[in-house]
Parts: sequence; structure tokens; C-alpha cells
Amino acid sequence: MTASVLPAQKAALPAAAIATITAAAFLLQGANGLLQALLPLRMSADGLSITEIGAVAAGYGIGFALGCMLAPPLVRTVGHIRAYASLAAVSASVVLAFDVASGPLAWLVLRGVSGMALAGLFTVIDSWVSATATSANRGRVIALYLVATKIALVLSPLGIGLAPVESAGLLMLMAAAMSLSLIPISATPTKEPRAPTRVRLAIPSLFRAAPSAVVGAFAVGLINGPVIAIASVYGVAVGLAPTEAALLLLAIQAGSLVFQWPLGWLSDRVDRRAVIAGLFLATALACGLIVAASLVSLPPLALVLAFGLYGGLALCIYAVCVAHACDLVAPDAIVPTVSSLLVCWAIGATLGPLPATALMEAAGPQALFLYVGAICLALALFVALRMRVQAREAPGAGFVNVLATSAVSAELTKAKRPEGGAAPAAGEESGEARVAAEPASPHEPRPDAERAGDGA
Repeated sequence: MTASVLPAQKAALPAAAIATITAAAFLLQGANGLLQALLPLRMSADGLSITEIGAVAAGYGIGFALGCMLAPPLVRTVGHIRAYASLAAVSASVVLAFDVASGPLAWLVLRGVSGMALAGLFTVIDSWVSATATSANRGRVIALYLVATKIALVLSPLGIGLAPVESAGLLMLMAAAMSLSLIPISATPTKEPRAPTRVRLAIPSLFRAAPSAVVGAFAVGLINGPVIAIASVYGVAVGLAPTEAALLLLAIQAGSLVFQWPLGWLSDRVDRRAVIAGLFLATALACGLIVAASLVSLPPLALVLAFGLYGGLALCIYAVCVAHACDLVAPDAIVPTVSSLLVCWAIGATLGPLPATALMEAAGPQALFLYVGAICLALALFVALRMRVQAREAPGAGFVNVLATSAVSAELTKAKRPEGGAAPAAGEESGEARVAAEPASPHEPRPDAERAGDGA
């Protein structure tokens, strides 16, 4: 006789699944955050120049972009658990291999492979989170997942003080965390979710519909790629100890955690492009504060606070760009839209570190934030001009602080969209008329965006 599942047990299954997936994400992001803080310091200690460290950061962007496109076919072939186990093994092995890396080429190859593996791991986790969430609990599930991952990123740089930068101890700790993240994935009480859809790109048509979102996502990668990759080296270059320099990354992530929901609330009530332009402008001002704090004899706390302000502004722009683009496309185009924006971000993260580090080597560490500030001012002007060309009303709702982790994160953007649909744009018809007006191809912008001329 088969035992029946009691209602209490049925209710416990989703909760158990959420807990296990969140635990895996926490361990993985904790290791990833410590890796971001440690590797630049480790490369600097091994004698690599700032420009060479920037090239290694570019290798990570290339690997991440490839991983986002290769992960869905891998998951469809072997399943979520086997894919996660394979990629976690690769990630842990690469982390241990950093201990014997010698020369820029070895560092670049290893960092590229780690980027590819991490993109695949995030694809599995995002798929599972999206599949676990239902219409009744989606908001709570996504909030728990996002807060857990942000807390892991905030706390992980503190691990720099546990062992010398040059030792293998920290690398072993990260490899252990990546390996331990396998336990909650393999022990989950729920079935594997359906395989993620193939990554579809629609960058040209998306640019016609929402140029502010496309250019904004690219610019976010262009500025945050080098800042995240070199923040700890920047801190040491301006006179901080390695443990103090690691606090800069902590401050960046903590600022993002504090600012993300207020900015999301604001972007639901005004034209999202106004928020994007304002964030770019405010980020440029934060860059000026960082340069001033590093040139004047102020306590390290002043520089940490300036980095926190930077993170609260710059790390939140991507999510607003995603929300803005999803406002302007048909519901069945959300996945290719987010996939396209993620690729734009990855291209920016690949290209950004190269000129940033070259300027640092030529003009000193402060050149990093002069470079970032100049890009932010240019983007603020670009988005402001787009607003003059095409006016739009406030979207009303739909913001979700989606992370630049995988193409599957597109599913998380449906948290506030009825039945997974996009929020109505300015002047758009509602109900059945809107559905009838949508194009059949998910790669094309909505008709109202085309009639508006050049979209956003």
C-alpha cells in the first residue's frame, strides 16, 4: 500500500527545496565573492602588472559569456544535478590550480574556465529557483534567494583576513565551499525542474525597441567589470592593507544590498530611464568622491563608505535596465530579452578591464575611477537625450532585482508581471487588444515601440 502524502508534507516540500537551493547559492556566492577579492591581490603578489590583471579579468568575461550559452544544452543533456556536479568539480579544481598558476597566460586561461563554470552553476541554480517559485510564493522565494546571495557576497571578502594572500589556505577554503554546495543540490527532496530554454539573442531588434536598456547593460559591464576585478588592488595601491582593501568589495556589495529595493520602488513610479540616467550621473559623482577620498589623508573608513555608495548605485543599474526592456517587449520575448542584455553586460565586462588597467598603469590608480566616471557621464547624457526623443509614462510595477548570473534569470523577472506578461508601456492598449497586437516572433519589439519611432 502506497503511503499518502499529508497536506503538511506537501507544504513542506517547496520550503525544503527553497532552503536547499538557497543554501547551495549561499555557499557558491560566498566562494565567488572571496575569489573576486583574493585573485587580484594574489596576481599582484605574483608580480603581474595592472594591465595583465585587467587582461585576466577580461578572460573571465569571455568565459562567462560562453558559459551562459553552453550551459542550457549541457543541462538538457545530463540534467540539473549532474550538470551542477560536473561544473562544481571543474570550479573547485580551477580554484586549486590558481595556487600553481605562473604567468599571465595561465591566469587568463584558468580565470576564463572559472567564468564558464560559474555561469553554468548559476544557470542551474536560477532554473531551480524559478521552478520552485509559484504564483503564491514567488515574491518570497525570489526575495530569500536574492538576499541570501547578496549576504554571501557581502560577508565573503572578510575571509581575506583568515590566511596570508600568498598561501593556499584561502584557495582550499573556496574549493571546499564549492564542493560543499553539491550537498544541498544532490539532497534536494524535489524533482529536477524542466531544462532551461536555449539562449536566444535578439540584440538588434531589442536595440530598436529599448536602446537605453541595451547601451545601459553594456555600460554597466564596462564600468563594473574593472571595478569588481581590481577594487582590492586599487585599495592596496592607495595605501590600504590587503585586509582593508578587501573591505572595499564588501562595501560595494553591501551598498547594492541596501539600495536595490528603494531604487526598484522608485523605478516602478517614474520613467525607468530617468532612474537609469540618474544612477549613471550619481555613480559619476561617487567616482569623484572615491578619487577625493584616496588623494586626501582620510581614514580608510571614508574610502570604504565611498565604495559603498558606488556599489549602491552602479550595481543596481543593470536590474533597472532589464525591467525597462521587459516593459517594452511581448511576454514571450522576455527570455531572449534578458539573454541579450546579459550578453551585452558580458561584452562590456570583457572589454572594460583592458583600457581601465592601462590607464591605471599610465596615470596612477585614480585613473580607474576617472575612466568609470567619464563613461557614466556619457551614458547619463545618452539616456537623457533618449528621454527627449520619446516620452514614456511610469510603468506602474514589474521591477525585480535580477542579477547578472544566467539567462534563466529571465524567469525571475515575472515576479510582478501578471501571468508572466510584460507591464504595459505608455499608450499601450490593454487586455485582449494588447495580446492581439503582439508580434508572433519573440525576437521583434512590440508594435507600439515600433510606432514610437526609435523605442526607448
